[in-house]
Amino acid sequence: MKPIRFLSAFLTVGGWTLMSRVLGFVRDAMILAFLGTGPLYQAYVVAFRLPNLFRRFFAEGAFNTAFVPMFSKRLEGADDAKTFAEDAFAWLTSILILLTLVAQIFMPWLIWATAAGFEGTEKFDLSVEFGRIAFPYILFISLAALLSGVLNATGRFAAAAAAPVLLNVLLISGMFVAAQTGGDIARALVWMIPVAGVAQLVLVWVAAARAGFALRLRFPRPSPQMWRLVQVAVPAALAGGVVQINLVVGQVVASGFDRAVGWLFAADRLYQLPLGVVGIAVGIVLLPDLSRRLQAGDDAGARHAFSRAGEISLALTIPAAVALVVIPLSLVSVLFERGATTADDSAAIATAVSIYGLGLPAFVLQKLLQPLFFAREDTRRPFHYALVAMVVNAGLAIGLAPVIGWTAPAIAASVAGWIMVALLAIGSRSMGDVARFDAQLRRRIWRILVSSAIMGAVLWIGQLVLGPALGSAGWRYLALAALVLLGIVVYFSAAHVTGALRLGEVRATLRRE
Repeated sequence: MKPIRFLSAFLTVGGWTLMSRVLGFVRDAMILAFLGTGPLYQAYVVAFRLPNLFRRFFAEGAFNTAFVPMFSKRLEGADDAKTFAEDAFAWLTSILILLTLVAQIFMPWLIWATAAGFEGTEKFDLSVEFGRIAFPYILFISLAALLSGVLNATGRFAAAAAAPVLLNVLLISGMFVAAQTGGDIARALVWMIPVAGVAQLVLVWVAAARAGFALRLRFPRPSPQMWRLVQVAVPAALAGGVVQINLVVGQVVASGFDRAVGWLFAADRLYQLPLGVVGIAVGIVLLPDLSRRLQAGDDAGARHAFSRAGEISLALTIPAAVALVVIPLSLVSVLFERGATTADDSAAIATAVSIYGLGLPAFVLQKLLQPLFFAREDTRRPFHYALVAMVVNAGLAIGLAPVIGWTAPAIAASVAGWIMVALLAIGSRSMGDVARFDAQLRRRIWRILVSSAIMGAVLWIGQLVLGPALGSAGWRYLALAALVLLGIVVYFSAAHVTGALRLGEVRATLRRE
């Protein structure tokens, strides 16, 4: 197999992810405009999070964490990679069908466990109804995630990265059609979730088939390879479960405050834009690359790949975090404040965005550090670290809620994120130079911080100057676009002058690739 062209692959994944996130903003803006932050919206949030919670637990979190390194190594050796993938596909399908059936039966208990504050209200019954409709999404999207892992391991990133775009296109289309025909917008939105899962699965299955991996669905059979996969996947599943417990704890705490579930979810969607474009893209590309380099004994190449991934991550994440902290209200009011969403909603969402912004670098660094462990099929230590972070998150969210109110889950998530990064960094010391940033990145980190600070100061001044336009219905979109463009120009100019990011080096790397 050819080596993965890291920067090109990152731009491919990041570009498609950016498109998906932009469409996600359109989707969320439409949902908030049609539903506000009332019972229908909060029921949708809880129902949509259920399959996504289990998806991260089974697919991207556990199964693919174990599957991608093992599959990547088989591509280089004599083992039959396709047979291994088909066995994994068969077992995952069986587990997911059983899980979906059980969830349909116990949906009221699942809703109670994830949003206990809804009990005895209209929101609870709506959440149960919506949850039963949306939950089969996990079957289709988890199988699509496995096929995406096959494509990523073979260096084909486009189709897997493009698949999430379908979800947003179909949800937007469903709401638009319902609004035009006088239909039930909330239920049209929820029904489109499993439809989108089918569409995503078809897309990546066709792409995998064209890559030579047309996986057949067959009865699952035990084998030493599957047993090893289970051994590696179970700690990863437990770690993924811990992360999801953090989200559930936050949601349970928020469900005790009026509209807080909706506020935190909207804020989550905003900070997920840089996290998805940078953090998730880096993790997707880095894991198979590290796995194959370490399998080949190329420690120097592995360190280079890790350092360049860190360079890209920090150069894009730190300024994004600064922007989320400095101008959250401008972003939220323009993007979300319309229809049933009020100025009070915008103020609350902006508060949560600024808190999540402080944790954004931590969430991205986790995506950078975890592949160091996963590429070695070491999922146990990340699980232990995740347990510590879970205790911190739960203690802060529950303990601070009576004192500071609904923002406690956001603060807890950000603090726990930094604790997780510290533990991963300490744990990776035993890996030697492979897990250490090289001299080039160490020289550039402070330059990135300086450039981001300059950008933050300019954004703060620009927000004051453009304040009247940002509050004007006719000018706010143009004003926000001007503010964002100003921040981008200032940051990259400062980064070029300070040496934090040389645009010529980026162009040269792309030409070499």
